[in-house]
Amino acid sequence: MGASCRYNLKKKKLDVNAMMNVVQHSEEKLRRALVSKLPSVAKLYNDYTEGERRLLEEGLHPGQRGSLFQPITLHSDSDWIVAHPEEPQDFEAFYRDPHRKTPDAGHNTIYIQTIGSFGDEGLQTDQCVEWLRDYCQAFFWGLSVKLLPAVGVSETGCSFRVNSSSHNLQILTGDLLRFLGKRKPKDAFCIVGITMIDLYPKDSWNFVFGQASLSDGMGVFSFARYDDHFYSRNYAGRLKKKLQPRQGDYSVFQGYYTPPITSTLLLRSCKTVTHEIGHMFGIKHCQWMNCVMQGSNHLEESDRRPLDLCPICLHKLQVAVGFKIADRYKALLCWMEDDERQLSEAEGASADHSAVRFHKPTQAFNESRLWLRSCLDRLEITQC
Repeated sequence: MGASCRYNLKKKKLDVNAMMNVVQHSEEKLRRALVSKLPSVAKLYNDYTEGERRLLEEGLHPGQRGSLFQPITLHSDSDWIVAHPEEPQDFEAFYRDPHRKTPDAGHNTIYIQTIGSFGDEGLQTDQCVEWLRDYCQAFFWGLSVKLLPAVGVSETGCSFRVNSSSHNLQILTGDLLRFLGKRKPKDAFCIVGITMIDLYPKDSWNFVFGQASLSDGMGVFSFARYDDHFYSRNYAGRLKKKLQPRQGDYSVFQGYYTPPITSTLLLRSCKTVTHEIGHMFGIKHCQWMNCVMQGSNHLEESDRRPLDLCPICLHKLQVAVGFKIADRYKALLCWMEDDERQLSEAEGASADHSAVRFHKPTQAFNESRLWLRSCLDRLEITQC
């Protein structure tokens, strides 16, 4: 079986190159991945309404004119599918996986733990993590998403270092996961730590975007490298002098630079959080079509991923959570559009100078907004 898998994956790579870097699957293969040939599994698909099935089956012809879904395009040998050959996970494999976790009555809350500052000001920190919480609430519609009280780096007791090449501060993921394990509430489906400080998993590694323990329902992820200026020599997070801080002396984090909350950074952060929480449900990297659950080896590849799920991964999440597809799409669309309405209402009302409110920067979400409207049109649902 192992030899056969290796052969198929190598053959798949050759097919990709022959198809001008487009990953394509036959309609029959995509239908089997979406529905399954096993009657006991296929009946789950038949529970959808006619409109929902019509929407999902647009994924059987990705890339056709007017289609809501597009095939995966590969741009270099460093892209995830080429660099990390994996067996694609269809719906049947997901559903029958004995190790996947499903929310239940006693474990139905996603917790988000912020570590360190987000943005330039305390109020902006609070606002940004609220935006992320609300986005996750819409994405995982039907589950509760709660913020735990924010903590400083010192409260985690984690080890840290100054990166020898990029000269920015980094904190150790293993220590953060142990901290999260102690903070995880009893009703948690999972707990996710997020930070604007760069991460490293062990001394021999340069950095890591994040690390998770899927069996324990925990993960920690950094958005530090989502700043467009991170790799420039003028990056404000580079320490001005070669510091060698003592372990346990967390004063080095006081006033440490965190990037401003731009629209692009917010978009990237929403993608990362939902992608990683998606893994907590047992959803593996998507290889079927453009999908937020695609793996990514680098920022350029991550930016090419869409913000939402392909039909196959949407079917997986829907069965795990139990939402109505239209309700979820409406919630996501409202998250992208409610700030505009609230600003209009505020302009028409008397100004309250005692309340400081930051505008949610959703310009980078425009393509996703239009896509959601098209989805709701297909479902013939009144929009947000």
